[in-house]
Amino acid sequence: MRMPMTEHMLHTESLSSPSEYRRSRLRLRMVQIGLLALFAVIAIRLADVQVVEYQKYRAVAQKQYQAKIILPAPRGLLCDRNGNCIASNTISVSFAADPQSIGDDTRAIAETFSAVWKKPTRFYLDKLQSDSRFVWLERCVDANLSERILSKKFDGLVSRDEPKRLYFHEHLAGQLIGTTDVDDKGVAGLELAFDEALRGEDGYVILQRDGLGHEHASVDYPRREPVSGHSIEVTLDMGIQAIAEKELQRGIDANKADGGIVVILRPATGEILAIAQSPGVDPNNFGKFNLQDQKLRAVTDVFEPGSVFKIVTASAALENHLVAPTKKFYAENGKYVVPGRPAPIEDTHKDGWITFQEGMEHSSNIVMAKVSDVIGSELFYKMARDYGFGITTNIDFPGEVKGVLKKPSDSDWHGTTLNSMAFGYEVGVTPIQLASAYAAVANDGILMQPYLFRREYDATGKVYRESKPQQIRRVISSETAHTMRDFFVGVVERGTGRPAAIPGMKIAGKTGTSRKYLDGKYVPGNYTASFVGFLPADNPQIVCLVMMDNPKTGMYTGGLVSAPVFRAIVQQILNTSDLFASPPQVIAANMTTRAASSQTIQSADQQSVRSIVVQDKVPDVKGLSVRRAISILAGGKLEPVVNGKGTVVSQQPPAGQPARAGMKVYLTCQPRSSASLLY
Repeated sequence: MRMPMTEHMLHTESLSSPSEYRRSRLRLRMVQIGLLALFAVIAIRLADVQVVEYQKYRAVAQKQYQAKIILPAPRGLLCDRNGNCIASNTISVSFAADPQSIGDDTRAIAETFSAVWKKPTRFYLDKLQSDSRFVWLERCVDANLSERILSKKFDGLVSRDEPKRLYFHEHLAGQLIGTTDVDDKGVAGLELAFDEALRGEDGYVILQRDGLGHEHASVDYPRREPVSGHSIEVTLDMGIQAIAEKELQRGIDANKADGGIVVILRPATGEILAIAQSPGVDPNNFGKFNLQDQKLRAVTDVFEPGSVFKIVTASAALENHLVAPTKKFYAENGKYVVPGRPAPIEDTHKDGWITFQEGMEHSSNIVMAKVSDVIGSELFYKMARDYGFGITTNIDFPGEVKGVLKKPSDSDWHGTTLNSMAFGYEVGVTPIQLASAYAAVANDGILMQPYLFRREYDATGKVYRESKPQQIRRVISSETAHTMRDFFVGVVERGTGRPAAIPGMKIAGKTGTSRKYLDGKYVPGNYTASFVGFLPADNPQIVCLVMMDNPKTGMYTGGLVSAPVFRAIVQQILNTSDLFASPPQVIAANMTTRAASSQTIQSADQQSVRSIVVQDKVPDVKGLSVRRAISILAGGKLEPVVNGKGTVVSQQPPAGQPARAGMKVYLTCQPRSSASLLY
């Protein structure tokens, strides 16, 4: 009888041999080990993701459902010394997109933007087809154009209100003021010089993004409010700036000149009151002007000064007691042949024997060349250096150059250099250096550092810091300074500067005319004409430099071209400014400055129009031009926030509400009508 087979017997029977059975067991064990290893790797990776690299993957996940939006800080105001607002802020609209959330609207968005801004559709398609989650389409656009986009609904398209700089005076002081870029950061001029203080600190808000890419605010997410930038008060007087620019342009037009520069400063302090330049630029459209016109040439450009550089020659001779004012020199009847010099030294006056002082009054190149031989190279160079030539003035403005001043030991100092420098050739100066040098004579022989920064205010209107005049060095003695003043008064009363004279006012000044050196040679008929003067001569309050570039009417000297412009400028300042009624508090010869304690500063602030709220209530600015409205509000230490352009149609808070320093007043504006607006 056959016995039934057990399970073990069946299994054993299925294997052909004991060796096959062992191999099977080995394969099973290896599979088990492999599975355990796989589970171990997964466990390690999970630990790595969830513990070691938790922050990294958390950030990646947050990008999928969170969006960090920057809240731009309002830029501080820029004001002149009298509280007139130079630059403020308005609100513009910018458009951005999340290419991953647009879906089927990509082409529609590109075509809509192309129709509004007249750019190729491909320009926008390239942006919208990016792998990024955020791309800018247009920045800081006109409010009227933005309405054509905002009226449409596109998924993934985002509009942002952004601050935009608003300049109130068009071309007035354009190069000096400078501009900001699309991110509201200073990139030129005063905006760049004081950018750190003006720009403030941006804030941010975290928004929740849903599956469709829409963003929503949530109280659970952090938010940091922006910190407003500080406001800057500069030394400029925009009234004087306007006078300088108007009269400079009149002079340019009358003499068919290529351009011109005016620098006006206070000799006792170094404060810059105006720097005019033509051609001008508009800060609201700064980038549309060429780079040469964007530069503030009074600081960045060098020229051969001609006879205005005789301030160095005369000062060196007098200070070192080498030549008395009454010492006579033979002026060679207008032509002086110097051995080794390729061309004779010439004068426009055909003088014979004249005194040293008469040589200055007649602007004799020949007399100054002979005086320089008495002075010698070392003393001449030292005087030029002491006046600040060949080094920067350290004015608080970007891009200043140091000019060109040869040393007697330089290889390019040759036999004719000393005589040439005596009447303003073979030397390169900037207008700000030249104005500062004449200011030293006006300031009893003491050179002051020129500056533009006056005060910085925080958002509440409290003075954060303020400038103090900086004495650089005594260049000449008080006695020499008085003699130099007499020389310069003689230039205006009896010499080449007579067109600068004003009846009843004693004016000191000096003319200068130099041929322009272009393409390796002096070009016939191409001149720089200059006049530098100060007044009143016995108690100088302002120094004014006028420089004209290449006048073409046949009159090309500083006396005939630039001196009349000087006269026109200072006459109007005398009639309109209170500068001459209230001399500066700081006298360089006996330096005294206000105490830096907060109590003293606070006391001074209470007397300043810039540190108090002029109105105790919010003024009514509806119906005014935006510029006029901002000027009124800023003058009262209120911060205008503008939406739109043209005329103010509404304001918040309304007129009559209590006002406090630093309060924001929101203005809604519409384009101007044909009616004239107040400003």
